[in-house]
Amino acid sequence: MPQATADLFASPCLQFKGSMVPLTTLELLYFDPEKFSQALQEKIRQAPNLFKNLPLVLSLDKFAEDINDLNFLQIRELCSAQNLQLIGVRATDPTQIAAAESAGLAVLQPSRGRQDNTEEPSQNLQKEPQQESQQEPQASPEAAPQVESPDKEVLDSAAPANGQTANRIIRTPIRSGQQVYAPGGDLIVMAPVSAGAEILADGNIHVYGPLRGRALAGVRGNTEAMVFCQSLEAELVSIAGQYKISEDLQGNHWKKPSLLKLEDDRLVIREL
Repeated sequence: MPQATADLFASPCLQFKGSMVPLTTLELLYFDPEKFSQALQEKIRQAPNLFKNLPLVLSLDKFAEDINDLNFLQIRELCSAQNLQLIGVRATDPTQIAAAESAGLAVLQPSRGRQDNTEEPSQNLQKEPQQESQQEPQASPEAAPQVESPDKEVLDSAAPANGQTANRIIRTPIRSGQQVYAPGGDLIVMAPVSAGAEILADGNIHVYGPLRGRALAGVRGNTEAMVFCQSLEAELVSIAGQYKISEDLQGNHWKKPSLLKLEDDRLVIREL
């Protein structure tokens, strides 16, 4: 056996790392199997490639549990029939949690943005809980916003130290397949964002160039977050879980300077 292989087998075969992985949330108000299946089919027809094998988290924040019961196995089967992968449930009710665990689903905490919506946006950013498993904190919280190039496929997702808001500035193009995340602050991109790229921020997103990939602002539930871009050509834009796909965006603002924000829990587009 070569020495390099022997050294490899002498070390642990796995390790756990903290990371921020964006997931699509399916918010359920009530459950009717036929309507549920039809709604999935209609949504998938709008962008079949976007939804293919998409991992989903089922949110029960607004579920009317007094109207009907849930069958998580049935819901997972209906999703699977549409090539959607239900991997977890967001719930607080002990009965729902037990049922989800019995169905082999992960259980996540409710959206913090729904609970703390009365606070000021800056307070929301400062009071967000840090990841339980993190990379090393930033060395100097008083320093200016970070300026860097997205060299890695997925950039470090550790939250800034001491609750400080740390904006992230990217000066080079973000290519297809890259993911850039700004934890605890805004993401400022001084270059184009290519189709197939994904940019995320706990706060606002600013793109001083064409936005052709996926942009997710307020990923920890900040409903005051906004997305600014010089040319709206995105595959998807999401703010605090409310999103529009390319087909929804191709209206009067397409390929124009645009601002996207939430109004009455709906994602709207305004001209810059």
